[in-house]
Amino acid sequence: MDLDVEAVQLNTAIKHSNPVVVDLLSQRGRAIFFPRLGMMSQTTQALTKKINATIGTAYEEDGSPIALREISKRIIAPAKDVFPYAPVNGRERLRQLWLEEMKRKNPTLSAPTTVPAVTAGITHGLGIATYLFGEPGDSILLFDYFWGNYHLIFEHPYGVQLDQINTFGKDNGLDLAALDKKLNSEKKGKKILLLNFPNNPLGYTPTNQEAKHILSIIKKSADNGNKLVVICDDAYFGLVYKKGVYSESLFSTLAGLHENVIAVKVDGATKEEYFWGLRVGFITIAFKGMTKEAADALEFKIKGVIRGGVSNCCHPTQTILEMALQSKTHAREKKQKYSLLKKRFDTVEKVLQTKKYKDYFEPMPHNSGYFMCLRPKNGLDAEAVRQQLLKNYNTGVVSMCGLIRIAYASVPLKTIPVLFENIYLACKDLKIT
Repeated sequence: MDLDVEAVQLNTAIKHSNPVVVDLLSQRGRAIFFPRLGMMSQTTQALTKKINATIGTAYEEDGSPIALREISKRIIAPAKDVFPYAPVNGRERLRQLWLEEMKRKNPTLSAPTTVPAVTAGITHGLGIATYLFGEPGDSILLFDYFWGNYHLIFEHPYGVQLDQINTFGKDNGLDLAALDKKLNSEKKGKKILLLNFPNNPLGYTPTNQEAKHILSIIKKSADNGNKLVVICDDAYFGLVYKKGVYSESLFSTLAGLHENVIAVKVDGATKEEYFWGLRVGFITIAFKGMTKEAADALEFKIKGVIRGGVSNCCHPTQTILEMALQSKTHAREKKQKYSLLKKRFDTVEKVLQTKKYKDYFEPMPHNSGYFMCLRPKNGLDAEAVRQQLLKNYNTGVVSMCGLIRIAYASVPLKTIPVLFENIYLACKDLKIT
């Protein structure tokens, strides 16, 4: 593939900082760029001019964006922060605010990073990461309990296969021996690792010791000459409910861990800010010794992917999030919502102590996030239990991987005991029949 001169310039800037990054880029990743001399750049140059006939946005005679009253009357933000197109990589103030929040939440993050680019949700961010680093035939290593949408994100559009390893060992902790074997005992070369904590569907985050061990395994692999892309799917970041559980993103240490490790953080307002349908995510990249020039080049590549896909992300939702992050009540409101979810988690823990339940199901390890899973016992089938709950108990759960996934984050406190009692009764019905 012949590369555009602008793509070559970006690759050169990255290579000067760390040639491993260019080696890890996919063919798409090496070829992508954001045109510095294209229409968007010409539009930017004209923004301060008295007459600006560059962009496809219609304006009133007074210079304000044209907007239908039935739409504008329902939006409290200024029209200029809602109706025009947002910058391709997101509102600059929002990006800086998210970076500040990231550093506040992850105090050990000291390595340089790109400025987070706005994505149309976390799914979009994961797709961008794969566009940049995933080739057809590559494998993404991940634990075998994972979000089912990964198949659609990674495999179908990009031809990247999911290489699954055992999630839990005999002690109900993460099977880090399996991770070590994959990263250090198999063929050397390019490796892509996906870490999703808190995990969907399990609601599990590594303990402090497990997190330390994961990082040491990755460093060992890099020391052995492997070149690694580590993608942190941090969709449920911050929702940790037990002591001794790692409270930062692994990205914090991965960002400066080793010259052979490229860290990609995909996160967003979806769960962290309870912003689900408003679809604002972020993607951030880091590696040890990253220069400002390399960071800028990677940001231009991300910008190119966004421009070639969704063009730019939703402007009003970015504005809403930006306003919320700067609100004086933001921290207090976040604390209140966390407290509610923590109470639901604690209620689940209490309900699971009910002795009679142990005859029919057992909880999988969990300590964080929105979910927990039950493993049916004594030959019970998770899908059969789900169907029984729908048919006779007016209750919906998810069956997957032989487990019953419960999204307790969506269930009122007073209903949680009823939910588990219904699961018990459905299991009992099936066992009797």
